[in-house]
Amino acid sequence: MPAPEPHPALRDRFAAALNALRDPGDDTRPDPYPYADDLLARWAEPQRRYHTTAHLLAVLDHIDTLAEYAEDPDLVRLAAWFHDAVYRPDRSENEERSARLAERALAEAGLSDDRTREVARLVRLTTTHAAAPGDRNGAVLCDADLAVLASAPAAYETYRTAVREEYGFVPDAGFRAGRAAVLEQLLALPGLFRTPHAVREWEARARANLTAELVGLRAE
Repeated sequence: MPAPEPHPALRDRFAAALNALRDPGDDTRPDPYPYADDLLARWAEPQRRYHTTAHLLAVLDHIDTLAEYAEDPDLVRLAAWFHDAVYRPDRSENEERSARLAERALAEAGLSDDRTREVARLVRLTTTHAAAPGDRNGAVLCDADLAVLASAPAAYETYRTAVREEYGFVPDAGFRAGRAAVLEQLLALPGLFRTPHAVREWEARARANLTAELVGLRAE
């Protein structure tokens, strides 16, 4: 695995979230920075075009914006670090493998069993982004992960292009059909977002972006 690019501020953000959730009286707690470095190396793997360190940073920033709605924002932040830590675009079990990585790493890093289970649950939730009513942590993570859909047009185009590059092994016709199906499913949902801020600030713009992309795919 290649060495990660230096991201001192990101490393500190991981350490802060983990330390906030661990027992401060435990002198045997492992150093959080090797775990951050392992995760950053994963996020920098060469097969990634959209699911990169830039995506991780964006999700963490969106969680900060939505933190007031979470039951435990630091648990949500840890889930963001792990939610695409295992990512192969040609495989369908990425979220499950990422959740299992979180279970192993966080238990070793000194997080309690119940908090480790909650992080893993949140990671698995990103398979569907279907946070149940009342799931405050899930709503914040899912909204933060989907916030890219509400990007300004140029940024949305960058996102769309990066996704296509990750699936470069799929022929154009097959990609268009699969992507159109995903967009149709998203647009059929009664709401893309759940937190009040996201509904107010992101819902309409995200639907406009998705609709425009779908129209373009159909035209092709």
